[in-house]
Amino acid sequence: MSASTHHPILVGPSSAVEPRYAERGERVAVFEAPCFDDVYRAEFGFVWRSAKRLGLRDAGLDDAVQEVFLVVHRRLAEFEGRSSLRTWLFGITLRVVRDHRRSARRRDPGPPVDPDTLRATGGGPAESAEKAEAVRLLHALLDELDDERREVFVMAELEQMPMPEIAEALAINVNTAYARLRIARQEFEQALGRHRARDTWRLR
Repeated sequence: MSASTHHPILVGPSSAVEPRYAERGERVAVFEAPCFDDVYRAEFGFVWRSAKRLGLRDAGLDDAVQEVFLVVHRRLAEFEGRSSLRTWLFGITLRVVRDHRRSARRRDPGPPVDPDTLRATGGGPAESAEKAEAVRLLHALLDELDDERREVFVMAELEQMPMPEIAEALAINVNTAYARLRIARQEFEQALGRHRARDTWRLR
């Protein structure tokens, strides 16, 4: 199962901030990290969406996103471009989310405004409601995965990150990452099947 194939609205846009390389001499390129304001404007929605997909809700979600950008502000000068900017941001987001989970486990999902549902679709209320329901369903299905599989699934299927970078962010080997993703895909599909079966039963 590929989220980009079956659930196109669930895959975030590519990063709008790209690292820069300044020419030094004839052949030497020196990496220059993007400025914090550019990162914040371009990637706030990505960080917010990622933290929510990893299981945070309500006030805990807002606090975590704020904390992520405090870390980014402090450490942005250390970013060397060895991975993509979004992979680096996701690694920070993941660590912050894990800390928040340890202090407060998941609560019932509330109805906070979701950046995924705010993007203009060019449709009317019915289309907006359909998209909001798809996002709600996604979060409900993700809640059925354990934390380790959920993390890999979000990074690989929803954010389309390369597996070597996922393994590095999670401090696991690539084979372990692939194994977790394979099981996560199976469990996600099974959960989706149960949801569809329940909907079919209600319509009888």
